This record gives sequence, structure tokens and C-alpha cells, in this order.
Amino acid sequence: MGDATETFYSVIRRQGITRRSFHKFCCLTAASLGLSPLTASSIAHALETKPRVPVIWLHGLECTCCSESFIRSAHPLVKDALLSMISLDYDHMIMAAAGHQAEAILEETRAKYKGRYVLAVEGNPPLNEGGMFCIEGGKPFVEKLTSMAEESMAIIAWGTCASWGCVQAAKPNPTGAAPIEKVITDRPIIKVPGCPPIAEVMSGLVTFITMFGKLPELDRQGRPSMFYSERIHDKCYRRSHFDAGQFVEEWDDTNARKGYCLYKMGCKGPTTYNACSAVRWNGGVSFPIQSGHGCLGCSEDGFWDKGSFYDRLTTIKQFGIEENADQIGMAAAGVVGLTIAAHAAATAVKRLTHSPDRSAHKGKPS
Repeated sequence: MGDATETFYSVIRRQGITRRSFHKFCCLTAASLGLSPLTASSIAHALETKPRVPVIWLHGLECTCCSESFIRSAHPLVKDALLSMISLDYDHMIMAAAGHQAEAILEETRAKYKGRYVLAVEGNPPLNEGGMFCIEGGKPFVEKLTSMAEESMAIIAWGTCASWGCVQAAKPNPTGAAPIEKVITDRPIIKVPGCPPIAEVMSGLVTFITMFGKLPELDRQGRPSMFYSERIHDKCYRRSHFDAGQFVEEWDDTNARKGYCLYKMGCKGPTTYNACSAVRWNGGVSFPIQSGHGCLGCSEDGFWDKGSFYDRLTTIKQFGIEENADQIGMAAAGVVGLTIAAHAAATAVKRLTHSPDRSAHKGKPS
């Protein structure tokens, strides 16, 4: 789908994009990645001098929701990522080539860009019965995955399917579906979990690799720290209600209409690491909790086998500020009441003790 020796800048200049627009793009990209504005010059230099990164995008057992999410990226637009920033040489979902012509591209890329291409994987391989549950080009998908991973620079595991296994690996898992790390053990794997991942998280990762020519910092589970270092709970706009002990008790009750916390309705935000509450979805418009539904924890390993999405599975203790304030207020009122009563009693005793007994002086001469 293009010559990978071209740079991003040479491609957009050929498309008629001005130098001014190019620098504006670099500034916006730096901002979208949470980088300093000063980084824009480094981004511009990288895009002017470094060749576009060849990408091979494979599909195993999956529902294509990762691709559906990716094509809706707004920062950057997916057309810029696919047509200018990277050289997407193979993706059977969107490529024009088919059959033997398409399969030949894999071998060509593998040989021509040995050690320089990124292997993006959506979905996972079935391992039971020799992988015969997923056949592509006459071969089990696990064979194609293993072959293309051998000469890749790195592997991107798109979505929870590739990262953790997801619903295909749910018990009893008859196909033996497994995350790709169970098959590929000698290449760096960047996990981008989510069902699907956020569009801007996907395009942001592609942008980072393209601009800096290296992998981003990963957490201990292999996820990009820039997107998976905080829990959804940490930046949720309903967090103040959680801290105050204000919860939705039943769907569509008064508390639900007030926008109270959905934790008691099964929301997994306190235990889910993702950027949903910060980056949000649909161009930053909303995310599930904002739409009135609790987080399912879809970016966490094993979420599919942990019971109903509406069960309160965790035992996180909230502060309960409102409740405590009421209790403190009542206690304070009680203390004040007791103090007043004690003061009144003490005053009465004092008066009785120090007042002269007028009756004792009756009849005495003055």
C-alpha cells in the first residue's frame, strides 16, 4: 500500500499540505499524546527524516471491533495514520488485494523489511487441534502469526482478545483460544487491551512509534503507561459521589437521575486501568459511565469469567463523606444538648448552694 522508504512529510507535501499545516499537526499531536509543546519540533524532525513504518495487520479469532474503533480515530484522523504516517502493507479487512496476491505481500514484507516492520495482531490464535479452528490462506492462523512474528520489530496486541484471550477464551474454551504472548515469547509485545480499545489510544500508539522510532514505556503487564497508568475511577466525573457515599441503588431510581455513582450496580471503574474517563469515546464526547452504564472492566484480564457484569464483585470502601457528616452533625448536636443540660444543672446547683435561706431568718429581729 505504498513505499515504506518515504517519510510522512514527503507524503503529505505531495498531497498539497502546507508547511504551516504540518507544524500545526505536530503541535496537535504533541498535545494529544500529553507531551510538552516543545516536543512538537522533535516530532516534526522525526516525521521529516524517518521513513514510514511498515505495518502488517493480522486477524485471528475476533469480531473486528478493534478495526471498527480504529477507523473512528479523531486525533489524529485515521486517514492520516493509514495513508501518510505508516505504510499499512497488509490488512485483509481493507486491502484491495486478495487470494495469492495478498498472501505474497506477507512474504515480500517479511523479506524486504526484516526486523523493521511492526506486526499488529487483532484477535488471538486457537491452539486446540493444531489451530484448525481458524484457517487463513490454507494455513492455521497460529502458523501465520508465528511466521510473521519471527522477523518483526515488535508486536502490537490490539484489544483484549490478543492481550488476554477475551470471550473466545471463556470457560470451557473449546478451541483453546489463547493470548498471543502464549505463542510469541521472543519479541516485545505491546498490549492495548479493551473491547475494543479507544480509537485515540490505538492511533496515539501508532503515532508514537512512527515519530520516535521506538516503543513507548510499558507497565509491568506490557501496556503503554501513557494510557493505562490510571484507573477509570481516578478521573470519573462521578467520583465525588463515590467519595460522598452517594450511590445508584436501582436502575432509573432518583439517584440514577441525579448522576450518582454506579459502583453498587456493578461498575468496575475502581479496578479497571484504562483512559476511558480521560480520553473518552466518539471524539471525546462520552464514555459508558457518562451514558449511565457501569464499567464492565473490559480491558482487564479475565473480566469475561468473573460473573455477571452487574454483580458488585469488589469490596472497595468509599469515604462516605455525606454520611459521616450527618453522623458527626448528629453527634455534635447530642454533645451540645448534653452540654446545655449539664450547664443548666450546674447553674441550678450553684444557685441553691450560694443563695441565703430566707425562711431561716423569719421572725428574727433586724
